[in-house]
Amino acid sequence: MDAPPEVEDSHPFADIAGRLRAAGLHAPEIIHKNMDQGFLLLEDLGDDLYRDRVGPENGQTFMDTMLPVLARMSSDVDHRGLPDYDAERLLQELMLFPDWYLARHKGISLGCEQLEGWEDLCRRLIESAREQPQVFVHRDFHSCNLLATPSGTVGIIDFQDAVRGPLCYDFISLVWDRYISWPREQLLAWMEAFRNRVAPETEHQTWVRWCDWMGLQRNLKVVGIFTRLHYRDSKEGYIEMIPRFWDYLIDVLHRYPETSGFHRLLEDLKCAP
Repeated sequence: MDAPPEVEDSHPFADIAGRLRAAGLHAPEIIHKNMDQGFLLLEDLGDDLYRDRVGPENGQTFMDTMLPVLARMSSDVDHRGLPDYDAERLLQELMLFPDWYLARHKGISLGCEQLEGWEDLCRRLIESAREQPQVFVHRDFHSCNLLATPSGTVGIIDFQDAVRGPLCYDFISLVWDRYISWPREQLLAWMEAFRNRVAPETEHQTWVRWCDWMGLQRNLKVVGIFTRLHYRDSKEGYIEMIPRFWDYLIDVLHRYPETSGFHRLLEDLKCAP
């Protein structure tokens, strides 16, 4: 890893790698490091990404592999001293949607009534996230950041932005993927399987709402980020990924009367990608 200190701080990467490895998870071993110059010699986890392995025919096998990893991350990885995934951070991420997707991409400004609906949705999503048990959160746990290593373990990368946050966050990052969409029945089965592992005392419907609403928060953020990457950073290919996440949003919004106002707002504004 070549990360000049004036450009990138490698201390969070080294810190989180140590936390993951201490919990028995396969983050790359740091063989040698020179933080003053920004060089780290890392174990090579290979290039066999789970993104290239997962398809409709083996989704259950994939999740059977990943659920124990997710459970161990939430229960065994030390989250003391990590940044808190607090209300301010969650709201900053949500605001990427109106600021970049609505305003920049669609040229839409929310009126007073529409803004009230948006603010009500944000409040509900943030409250739902904060009422969950707060644990170690990778924050970008998906098939592009997971590798099938030569030793047979799940290699984990891109964890330097880890925080202390909602229990179901990494799970929803995995199942609402940018490359493959799963049927609702399959999502519900995996939600229940994960609940049984990490929160069996939590009522089923509460857990489903936690997952659905955490997914709304993240997928609104993703739409905003992809738009920002296109316009601010001139990165190609991200706008084309938005329709999948748009479908995720619509599928969940119509299931909850509490979010019907925002659902109607999107339909009224005709904001399809």
